[in-house]
Amino acid sequence: MGSGKVTTGSDWQGKHITVAGLGVSGISAARALAGLGASVTVVDGGAGAAHEERAAALRADGVTVRLGDAETLPEGTALVVTSPGWKPSSPLFAAAAAAGVDVIGDVELAWRLRGPGAAPWLAVTGTNGKTTTTQMLASILHAGGLRTAAVGNIGTPIVDVILEGDDAYDVLAVELSSYQLHWAPSLRAHSATVLNLAPDHLDWHGSMEAYAADKGRIYEGNQVACVYNVADKATEDLVREADVEEGCRAIGFTLNAPAPSQLGVVDGILVDRAFVPDRQKQAQELAEVSDVQPPAPHNIANALAAAGLARAFGVEATAVRDGLRAFRPDAHRIEHVADVAGVAYIDDSKATNTHAAQASLAAYEPIVWIAGGLAKGATFDELVGAAAKRLRGVVLIGADRALIREALARHAPEVPVVDLDRTDTGAMSEAVRRAAELARPGDTVLMAPACASMDMFTNYNKRGEAFADAVRELGATRA
Repeated sequence: MGSGKVTTGSDWQGKHITVAGLGVSGISAARALAGLGASVTVVDGGAGAAHEERAAALRADGVTVRLGDAETLPEGTALVVTSPGWKPSSPLFAAAAAAGVDVIGDVELAWRLRGPGAAPWLAVTGTNGKTTTTQMLASILHAGGLRTAAVGNIGTPIVDVILEGDDAYDVLAVELSSYQLHWAPSLRAHSATVLNLAPDHLDWHGSMEAYAADKGRIYEGNQVACVYNVADKATEDLVREADVEEGCRAIGFTLNAPAPSQLGVVDGILVDRAFVPDRQKQAQELAEVSDVQPPAPHNIANALAAAGLARAFGVEATAVRDGLRAFRPDAHRIEHVADVAGVAYIDDSKATNTHAAQASLAAYEPIVWIAGGLAKGATFDELVGAAAKRLRGVVLIGADRALIREALARHAPEVPVVDLDRTDTGAMSEAVRRAAELARPGDTVLMAPACASMDMFTNYNKRGEAFADAVRELGATRA
């Protein structure tokens, strides 16, 4: 592992560095390092027109690009910078280890490139809710008059942001995936949160224990606050295990009335009992539940986590309220598409795993649920068991829909199920039509697939767009 010390341009001059991956973060890292005078080689196993186009652009910047071979370590490599998705078991990294060469990620590179006056990082991770929470946090910080940006696993590559200079921002809201944290050994945030933990990406990490350990890296060296989820003990356990700076506090968030050193909810008000002069006797009103859009339980939790990080940085309570009021989530995250014949249609295509789908299902009742896709090794008994009483009916789509159907048979045998055995472009339109047939006025048709989308769609965005188009088509026929 690297030392993590802040480096300067002279540290990179002439250094032979291999960048693994020709994606957005890899291109960003390669250009940054070449600009600092390093001798950079990008390796990628892909080929084809898109790869050749990217490679040509990098070669014009003086970067060597090797396509079609992602396993051999280029001769003379002194450091490998990897894109987040590359598995630790990749042959390239085995070759690096055998040669005594460090492997770091783009986040670690950005951390090392920071100058002595660089903006502090408020860091966010978790199985679900990372992007929304990070964007909420940036909105709150902005409302507090601070120069900030939401970066990391979203938006502009974090290396590009760091290269804007130490004086470009007051503080950064940084979303970090488990992949990025795995490759960021020396990251030390001002304050950080793990929103929740549920099995995900276990094929990459190898086990739930390894996945949790990588998430927990975000708390290492925290200076002011480790913000955890009171309802998810695993997140508190990660705080207890972290080696933090003297005086750093554990701050919980809860959907219930908060205890001292927690943020929570009292009578429809988000309140702070952590960053007040007398935690035993005082609570500071931050915002109303209605200021959070949408006000689903898991989104209230996201807002409390964001508020906790902002308050740890000294942001006033009024900025929390104003920032939450100004924030709107990205598309396909429990997004209300339309009401048709008294039925609400909700797009939560971003719910690509069971944990996310369970949070979404808990926000509505009664529900006609559209679910299915690529299960990624998930099981559905716990999800179906928790949601059974809320279900009016279910429409199943996608490659692994049988796994959900079998769980429904075990835990909700009385719920009507429509099993769509088709993957063509009209499948979503039929799914919405069949859901409409099952729904009654006052119900919610909720697409929270609990699965990945790539069996039928390019990504979850395309799946959400297909759902929204189908809902609008339905509305037009019933107008």
